[in-house]
Amino acid sequence: MNIDMDHIEMDDEDLFLNSSSEGSSSGLFEHYRFYADKGQSLLRIDKFLTDRIEGISRNRVQQAAEAGYILANGIAVKSNYKVKPLDTISVVMDRPRREIEIIPENIPIDIIYEDEDLLVVNKQPGLVVHPGHGNYTGTLVNALAYHFKDNPLFDNNDPRLGLVHRIDKDTSGLLLIAKNPYAKTELSRQFFEKTTQREYEAVVWGNVEENEGTITGNIGRNPKNRQQFMVFPDGENGKNAVTHYAVIEKLGYVSLVKCKLETGRTHQIRVHMKYIGHTLFNDERYGGNDILKGTVFSKYRQFIKNCFEVCPRQALHAKTLGFIHPKTKEEMFFTSELPKDMKTLIEKWRLYLKNRIQN
Repeated sequence: MNIDMDHIEMDDEDLFLNSSSEGSSSGLFEHYRFYADKGQSLLRIDKFLTDRIEGISRNRVQQAAEAGYILANGIAVKSNYKVKPLDTISVVMDRPRREIEIIPENIPIDIIYEDEDLLVVNKQPGLVVHPGHGNYTGTLVNALAYHFKDNPLFDNNDPRLGLVHRIDKDTSGLLLIAKNPYAKTELSRQFFEKTTQREYEAVVWGNVEENEGTITGNIGRNPKNRQQFMVFPDGENGKNAVTHYAVIEKLGYVSLVKCKLETGRTHQIRVHMKYIGHTLFNDERYGGNDILKGTVFSKYRQFIKNCFEVCPRQALHAKTLGFIHPKTKEEMFFTSELPKDMKTLIEKWRLYLKNRIQN
C-alpha cells in the first residue's frame, strides 16, 4: 500500500492537527492523523478516510485496515469500524513517511509585515504555497527557507515550514507565516478555533440576487473527480464548512462579491459559490473558464476571451486578515489591494455594462 504525504491537500484544521511521522514501540510510523469533530455522525472508517486522503481508494483503505494499519484511538480496527465523535484516527505504516527536502530558493516575496515571531506575505497568483506532488521547488515554502536561512528557530526539515494556513496556487492575497515553534502553535490554534478574521473578494458568474447570505454544507473530495471538492448537503461526508458572502457590485453577467470564512476547508469559496450557482470567473477546475452566463453573440464571446486573458486564473483574492499576536496579544489586522489582473477584469466588466445600458 502506497500512501504518500505529497498527495494530501490540507485545510486549516489539518495543518494544526496533522502530526509528524514518529516511530512507535510497535515499529510503525504514523503517516496521517485525523480528529473527528464532536458533531461527527457515525460513519464507516473506510469512507471517513477516503474522503480525507487524496488519491486513495476505498478498497486500498480496506486493505490497509486488514493489514492492521488503520487505528482508532490507538487500536487497530477493521474497515467497518464506525467513526464516533472525538475519535482519533491514524494511518500507520512500517516505514517512515517520505520526507521532502526543502531547498532554499531566492524567489521574490512581498512581505508587508514582519517581526521576530511572524510575517505577513501578500502572495502573487501562480505561486504554489508548499512543496507537494508535482511541485517540489519554486514554492513559497522554498522562498521562506531562503528568507529564514539565518534563523536558527526556522526548521528547514519541516515540510510545511512556518505555515499556519494556506491559499490555492492561483489565489492571490494575504498569508500568515510563523517564525518559531511557539508562534506556529499559537497562530495555528487560532485558525483551528476559528477566531481569525479572513475576507476574500471574488468575481463570480451570474447576478447574485441575494445581497448577502450564508452558505453551509459539508465539503469533501468529489468521488467522481478526485481533483475537485464538492458539497455534501446531507452532512454524512466531508467536513463542516460555513461561508458568509455579500455582493459588492453587480456587473451584468458577473458579480463582485466578498466572502468571509468561518471555516477553512480546501477550495471552500470556490466550492461553496459553485454550489449556489455562482462559479468563480475563470476557475478552470470548477468550470468557470466556460461562458456560463450571457449571450451567444460572437462579439460577447470575444469579450469573454479577452477577460480570460487579462485574468488568467480564478478571480479570487485574500483581501483581509486579522488575528491576535501570539506574544503581545495585540489584535493585528491587514488589508491587501486587489491585484492588477482582477482590477483590470472588473474595469472591463464595468465598461461592458455601461455600453450595454447606453445601447
